[in-house]
Amino acid sequence: MTTPVRLRLAVSVLMTAGAVLLGTVAAAAPPAMSSQPATHGGCDPIDPTACLLPFPNDFFTVPDRTSRTGKRVRLAASAMPANVHGTPINPAEWNRQDGFSPGSPILVRVPGLDSAATGIAPVTDIGRSLAPDAPIVLLNTATGKRTPYWAELDAHSAGAPDRQLLIIRPAVALAEGTRYVVGLRGMRDRSGRLIPAPTAFRSYVTGAGLGPRDRRTPQIKRILADLTRVGVKRHSLHLAWDFTVASRQGLTGRMLAIRDSAFATLGAAAPSITVTQVTNYPPAQDARIARQVTGTIGVPSYLNGSGGPGSRLHYGPANGDGTAPTRDALPTPSGATLRADFVCNIPRSASATDPAHLSLYGHGLLGSPTEINAGNVKSMSATYDFTFCATSWIGMAAADVPYVAGAFTDLSAFPAVADRLQQSFLNFLFLGRAMIHPAGFAADPAFQDADGQPLIDVAGGLHYDGNSQGGINGGALTAIAQDWTRSVLGVPAMNYSTLLQRSVDFAPFQSIMDASYPDKVDQQLIFALLQMLWDRSEANGYAQHMTDKPLPRTPAHQVLMHVAFGDHQVSPAAAEVQARTIGARLHTPAIADGWSLDVRPYWGIAPIHRYPYTGSAIVIWNSGAAYAPPTTNLAPAGPEYGDDPHEFPRAQPGAQQQKAVFLLTGKVIDVCARTPCP
Repeated sequence: MTTPVRLRLAVSVLMTAGAVLLGTVAAAAPPAMSSQPATHGGCDPIDPTACLLPFPNDFFTVPDRTSRTGKRVRLAASAMPANVHGTPINPAEWNRQDGFSPGSPILVRVPGLDSAATGIAPVTDIGRSLAPDAPIVLLNTATGKRTPYWAELDAHSAGAPDRQLLIIRPAVALAEGTRYVVGLRGMRDRSGRLIPAPTAFRSYVTGAGLGPRDRRTPQIKRILADLTRVGVKRHSLHLAWDFTVASRQGLTGRMLAIRDSAFATLGAAAPSITVTQVTNYPPAQDARIARQVTGTIGVPSYLNGSGGPGSRLHYGPANGDGTAPTRDALPTPSGATLRADFVCNIPRSASATDPAHLSLYGHGLLGSPTEINAGNVKSMSATYDFTFCATSWIGMAAADVPYVAGAFTDLSAFPAVADRLQQSFLNFLFLGRAMIHPAGFAADPAFQDADGQPLIDVAGGLHYDGNSQGGINGGALTAIAQDWTRSVLGVPAMNYSTLLQRSVDFAPFQSIMDASYPDKVDQQLIFALLQMLWDRSEANGYAQHMTDKPLPRTPAHQVLMHVAFGDHQVSPAAAEVQARTIGARLHTPAIADGWSLDVRPYWGIAPIHRYPYTGSAIVIWNSGAAYAPPTTNLAPAGPEYGDDPHEFPRAQPGAQQQKAVFLLTGKVIDVCARTPCP
């Protein structure tokens, strides 16, 4: 997204949501703390700041022998963040989960904490998190090994220290279906004094507990035993708790059920296509693109009603109207056909004797398929003979802006965003099948020359290239793709709970949140809660299967990540988490000396030792006009961060060459002569 587009988006969002916002502000009582303070009973007593703290937390689960983890999330409506009208988020969709997000921000409040005095590992020194005396321990109880992380105090609540949370962010995706223990020790204030442990937790450690029937007591005993086994002394602890990560089935099962049932019904046929417009461009008008084809693809709808913004996944007649699924219900076809839009550009280089290679294209944040008309996409089409086709990321496309903006005034509406995104994945998969099926696009005159010969190469296979949101959602799409095995993810990352407040694009939505959910504790809890559902429809929930360890009935994939150093829109820190998770190797030297603020830049990402390299890779592109982003959860807004390099990688001839070779051969070539790129 270019800066003018981003500004138009911000204006559009605020104008669309303006009436809602004005009504909310006018009707609201003076902003009160909407998270319920913790009291013993339905709230965890070890952090009295808010009922759901610390989070994520197995205190908010119940045993369930039918789930893959043996647990089920159980959040009470009274514990959920409430907006200024006093309406709490409806927990029904969250309570279907069998665990928490593999990338969840880990939230807790330590009164008076000074992270520097305590020696907490920041984003610039992730390796410190594994030091023997690290003040925060994140323990995988299945392996007995510690997990790297970085931690930060919420910069958005710096002016309200009584509502400022400590945010611990895993530096690699947490293992699915696994229980983790969090231990805090040696917490210190600005003067270097030890901060005493919360009274309730101290009573557990000393054995007093809160009574013989207190269900927290056996949990704490198990947690203390886990930490003792790895050398953490129980009496050194400020606080400790545990949580279970959702299972692979809990994260991906809905989408796999949608994919498998839709393609089983399609069988060996091509999806139905309707061409609505063919535009032939004379060379004088467009020297790179000869023809644009627009139309629709018939896709089975797994959404209720029309499938438009606000639609929810359909769960069949066994659940009444399909809107109240049972805990483990899987989506079923609604019986309707959704007409997914598509736009394709056929390059001037394509001919019957040299038909164009085929690639899907994923558009950016709240955008549209016409992003394939961008100059960089046209250049790659013309130079490397690619026909790019795109459809909308419904759920987070241009038509969804009003709904998404409104959802941030009452987040009970948010599940529809994740539901529609899963339908968009199916739309992309059906578009891809139509592109490579002999009876699909190749059989339509719109994709043929004057002699009826195809201008596209169906035998050469399918590929994927996406940028920004197309890189984020594209990672999840890649993990479920059966018709291609190589994807380029431009300026990508995973985990919206990390990305949002680090992006200049989120500013208008932050304004809506500030008006609707003003409490800063609530806001961080909201990001963690939303991530639990976003995992179903973005790379964070699929990354452990994006390359190796593929999902059932799915091939392994290779991924090339192009990251913009100092990106203002998609945080490079979150891209690095993805690279560690998928096993991508790093082009080195990644960046020239003096640019990074990190103690060890790109910690935990192994280098590429020899070219050409066959595998997944991450390449850092430095425009030279951007500077290192904030080391907190703030966006790089302001002249001190230079110009936004978000669109820089995709526009570089070397980057386009590297992408084309990778997509067509699976080999990563060095286009930067063993120097930083460019």
